[in-house]
Amino acid sequence: MISLIGWAVAWIHIKSHWTLWLITLVIFGLWSSPIIVPVKIFIVFLHEFSHVLATWLTGGKVMALSISAQQGGAVTSQGGNSFIIASAGYLGSLILGAMIFILALRAQIDRWVVACLGGIMLILTLFYIRDLFSVAFCVVGGLLFLSAALFLSRTINDILLRVIGLTSMVYVPFDIFSDTLQRSHLRSDARIIAETMGGPTLFWGGLWFVLSLIVIYFVLRVSLRTPSTLSPSDRASA
Repeated sequence: MISLIGWAVAWIHIKSHWTLWLITLVIFGLWSSPIIVPVKIFIVFLHEFSHVLATWLTGGKVMALSISAQQGGAVTSQGGNSFIIASAGYLGSLILGAMIFILALRAQIDRWVVACLGGIMLILTLFYIRDLFSVAFCVVGGLLFLSAALFLSRTINDILLRVIGLTSMVYVPFDIFSDTLQRSHLRSDARIIAETMGGPTLFWGGLWFVLSLIVIYFVLRVSLRTPSTLSPSDRASA
């Protein structure tokens, strides 16, 4: 009897979040395909934007920001707390992705969130981005986000945010593992901290990797506790 109740609860949980499971399957199915690359590059943008925020918050000055088609990026800055700035990249982009994910599930402000993302991309392009690929990606991406917020339904904007949030939570721990654990010789944020604070790159990369998994666990545990599937009434009001 207890097992039947458990299976019933699990089925209700899966059914209430069917859009999330479907999006997750699609993301993993297309992970190595060119289709998902623009989303991955946007996660890199969130990584660099996290460095920018940390620089501002610790009293530093941002000089330039760039991203690449190879899913890399860099922020040039002066001043600020180097430890916080370097740590902000992976964990900051994960937290931003988690916030986007939670807002998509729990709030009704999808259009506003999408519009803010587009506005951030365009503003940073105006002040800090100069190389051709970064300018093209951020201008096109920013205009697409603003267009989606203005002209597409709340449902589509909601799904867009869920895709971004879920992809971030998949991409960040993978990126940490690849950049700091699997290829610890790379000039990564973990290596920069190791050179300034001491300790091996593997230690800092491993610490970030564990922290990222903890954040993802609690985000999923809290956000999936209650049903959040887009209902017919949501679609009708969109």
